[in-house]
Amino acid sequence: MPDPTTGPEAPHGPYPPRGPRELGRSGVTVPPLGLGCAPLGNLYRALPEERAQDVLNAAFATGADYFDTAPHYGVGLSEERLGRALRGRERSSYTVSTKVGRRLRPLAPGKEADGEGFVGTPARARVRDFSRDGIRATLEASLERLGVDSVDIVYLHDVEHHLREVHETGFPALAELRAEKAVRAIGFGMNHSDLLAGLVADLDVDVVLCAGRWTLLERTAHDDLLPVCARRGTSVVVGGVYNSGLLADPSPGAPYDYAPAPPALLARARQLAAVCAEFDVPLKAAALRFPFGHPAVAAAVVGAATPREVRENAALFARDIPDELWSALVARGLLDPDLPLPTSGPGARP
Repeated sequence: MPDPTTGPEAPHGPYPPRGPRELGRSGVTVPPLGLGCAPLGNLYRALPEERAQDVLNAAFATGADYFDTAPHYGVGLSEERLGRALRGRERSSYTVSTKVGRRLRPLAPGKEADGEGFVGTPARARVRDFSRDGIRATLEASLERLGVDSVDIVYLHDVEHHLREVHETGFPALAELRAEKAVRAIGFGMNHSDLLAGLVADLDVDVVLCAGRWTLLERTAHDDLLPVCARRGTSVVVGGVYNSGLLADPSPGAPYDYAPAPPALLARARQLAAVCAEFDVPLKAAALRFPFGHPAVAAAVVGAATPREVRENAALFARDIPDELWSALVARGLLDPDLPLPTSGPGARP
């Protein structure tokens, strides 16, 4: 298999999204491609420390210097590893987001850890806490693990079953931190775009991180979240552009939303890949670029477990994608005709 990070396999086209983008009106800017740091917390498989640091160094080398982490990721391991990589670096050379809503505490003696998909993690437990004091304590602990005085963005994490607490205490606590300038941008991160839409409509949100709902296979966010964000001036960071793996490698058994993909979705992903191949475009490159057709989208964060994956994502993101590919996907019924497309012609985003 050719290495997409070098040589003629990685052409640069007229429309890779370029330059930092501001999140809402917060003054925080992010590069269009960032690193999702869940794999650094040993998501599904253990990642050696040396490789984790190589991943982070590769992100810096490729310009993917927006890092999204959370206490949930490896019960603090992801934040600790990121902190080691940030040590000694100029604070203005990177952007960091972390999350609140899960407070970490030492595991009780004799109690077995619930990894929740993460393996080989420290002996800590997660406790849901949306109180003012809990959110402040959670952020303070994150700063200690990260080894920084402040983070740029804080998201309330996976709040779908805690909306009352969010309105009563969680969001007011974040808004207070923003007013104190302890944090520059605040928002929500989850994969329920309808609930995110309601929160953006009701609250003064700078940015949301929406995973898996605005992809080549999934238009849900286009119908509920993205119009509200455009109207309110709220930026969107897109996660899950590969739908947990199906758009990275649509082979039998490929995952979609962390479970085996249904046959109809697998067939559609394979059709998408076949049309992309006609234009000499990897499916992953199209999946990375697609969300940027909508003007509310500021960035995509993509996880990586090896430095090669980081370099591959950067090369795929910069790749030339002809407008004719998007037209062909619409013509063959693989994309709906009302969707905004990241074309390079008049009206394309800079």
